[in-house]
Amino acid sequence: MKSLPLLYAQHLARDRRRSAHTVRAYEATAVRLVAFLQGHWGGEVTREALAAITAADLRAFLAARRNDGIGNASAARELSAVRGFLKFVGEEGAELPRLRGPRVKKGVPRPIAPHEAVALAELASEEASAPWIAARDWAVLLLLYGAGLRIGEAVGLTGAVLPLGATLRVTGKRGKTRIVPLLPQVRDAIEAYARSNPWPASANAPLFRGAKGGPLPPGAIRKSVRSARTALGLSERTTPHALRHSFATHLLGRGADLRALQELLGHASLSSTQIYTAVDAAHLLDVYRNAHPRA
Repeated sequence: MKSLPLLYAQHLARDRRRSAHTVRAYEATAVRLVAFLQGHWGGEVTREALAAITAADLRAFLAARRNDGIGNASAARELSAVRGFLKFVGEEGAELPRLRGPRVKKGVPRPIAPHEAVALAELASEEASAPWIAARDWAVLLLLYGAGLRIGEAVGLTGAVLPLGATLRVTGKRGKTRIVPLLPQVRDAIEAYARSNPWPASANAPLFRGAKGGPLPPGAIRKSVRSARTALGLSERTTPHALRHSFATHLLGRGADLRALQELLGHASLSSTQIYTAVDAAHLLDVYRNAHPRA
């Protein structure tokens, strides 16, 4: 018989069309909750038992997770995943225990300057172990900064995108597709990589390959960025996702419309995009403070 966390994971992937990353994270939370409750209750954790879970039980679980060292943001995500799991295993319409989550200060993404984005991509590719891997890392990082892709969207591309045109069809969260324009420099970088790639770029195979020919893991790109940012003296917040933030911020600073930016980023709601107005304001304030003689 399949475990409840596994059934929940299958539901998220099949019925809710959640990303593989989200499915893994939410299943892990469900596994942790069940394991905790087995010790907390001293018995088997069934659907019936979960239906009777109390706010005190959830507070005890979160307290245990706090002892593991997680912060407010992680605790809030954990509680959200727990609620989703309990809703899945419970009866339709059943009321969940009321429990206020921890307050999470909404952070403003920190973009990096255009020259820093290019320098980061250049150094990351220069440190690659083979010329084709250098071309790969350069192409992936230019996609993040030049087209605003998420790292998962970039490594999820297949050979079906070739030959490239002026735009690229991208599959984002929950299977939602969007069209993004390709700058000539980004297109040239991808084509140069495709020519040097030792594995054939068939329509059903990953476009970007790992060192041994398998799908490129996002961790490989994150590792190369970590090394490059250290060498360049950039902040620890300079991650592959920061390149996407930079893409959005720089477009907004040049007068891009929020609705258009929402489409380019693949955000489901405008509220997700509006955070970049705060980013732009923060950038302007930094410029003012650094340049104004009275600041």
